[in-house]
Amino acid sequence: MDRDLISIQEARDLIKRAKEAQLKLSRLSQKELDEIVKSMAEEAYKNSERLAEMAVLETGYGRYEDKIIKNKFASKIVYESIENVKTIGILRRDDEKKIIEIGVPVGVIAALIPSTNPTSTTIYKALIAIKSGNSIVFSPHPSAAKCIFETAKILEEAAKRVGAPDGIIGCIENPTMEATNELMKHKDVALILATGGSAMVRAAYSSGKPALGVGPGNVPAFIERTADIPLAVRRIIESKTFDNGTICASEQAIVTEECIKEKVKNELIMQGGYFLNEEEARKVERVLVNPCGGLNPKIVGQPATKIAQMADIKIPDNVKVLIKEEEGVGKEFPFSMEKLSPMLAFYTEKNWEKACERCIEILNYGGLGHTLVIHSNNEEVIMEFAMKKPVSRLLINTPASQGAIGATTNLQPALTLGCGSIGGSSTSDNVGPLHLINIRRIAYGVKESKELFNEECENVLDLDYLKKLIINELNKIQKGGILNG
Repeated sequence: MDRDLISIQEARDLIKRAKEAQLKLSRLSQKELDEIVKSMAEEAYKNSERLAEMAVLETGYGRYEDKIIKNKFASKIVYESIENVKTIGILRRDDEKKIIEIGVPVGVIAALIPSTNPTSTTIYKALIAIKSGNSIVFSPHPSAAKCIFETAKILEEAAKRVGAPDGIIGCIENPTMEATNELMKHKDVALILATGGSAMVRAAYSSGKPALGVGPGNVPAFIERTADIPLAVRRIIESKTFDNGTICASEQAIVTEECIKEKVKNELIMQGGYFLNEEEARKVERVLVNPCGGLNPKIVGQPATKIAQMADIKIPDNVKVLIKEEEGVGKEFPFSMEKLSPMLAFYTEKNWEKACERCIEILNYGGLGHTLVIHSNNEEVIMEFAMKKPVSRLLINTPASQGAIGATTNLQPALTLGCGSIGGSSTSDNVGPLHLINIRRIAYGVKESKELFNEECENVLDLDYLKKLIINELNKIQKGGILNG
């Protein structure tokens, strides 16, 4: 209980500092803000390797080499994408319509950070928050508290070196659920930026505060008959093994057509996929799912060989991904869930229409609003999928993990991916600094109220005037005794 009370007080103190700092930050120019963000990005980039090592050692998730890439993406690529974006002051002036739009920071942002992508997400959220003139307080996942705290510390020190006020970046050092709730519901917090599991994102949206959040993504990848099969498989393997599958946009299932099934299977095997037999699949399923039916956290971010060892099955040392041919979707088919590890379900359908239905079924099982990938050279099929799929990102001929975050596509580089209203999110965008401001609009009058309606209304006004004249004349006649009743 003492720890809980201490963490609550810590959250309150950090919010107080952040509010005071944000008031000072709001007086800075866009140029001054940009200098602060540049300093933060450069320092984060320099520390990419050290922070990656800390994240792997503390959480046990993912691959050190890939976490370096994620840290560099969050610092360099995200920074370059927002470098010239104007976020405060006059954003747009329309002289013809006489409207001026002014960017205004929202204030103090509460940021919830997951254990799967701890340091990279912290870097990314800090950059977009300060870029838009806000201060930010981090609530780290308990299993990644040290590396997240160190990342926040590095970023704040870099910001202060170029004139940022003390307190613009804070991090709860001893995270508890009570501290996180205090952070989300505090009166001085303006907005919640949440990335993590479904329960945490739901808590953010039910806190009574404006929130931008995203939870799981059960991403299907459809390989259509016109696809370059070797290239499609390579992209999927690269994506699924990147940081051992910890990115929520990574593929969770492959769906293909009967006419190319064997070609796809053979290519997967050649490139490091291993198809489990029934007995092996049952053993893997026992370590995949926890006693409550959810994902077993012990397999998250682990390589295929380690998962096989945990399941007590023997596989070749060069295996990269474990694959099970699946027949259905739901709790009774564990491989159909989001697995956050290098494991894939494999579905075969008669044609693209049936494949389309299967993809929707998979998305309905924990992936609504997130991402779908199609490997195809048939534009008609691609557009059919685009019109029907309940996703915010439809990626074509690209790895899902890298494509969804804007690394191999021209989407906004981001590590918080909105799922739209269908996925329970308030945005379907890749979240950037412009999501963290209010826009104040100055609108000059361009017409008088009597000009609101044209000739049709003028005739109505004339009729009303005529009606008044008639009533006045009738009243005069009645008073003169000419009319009775």
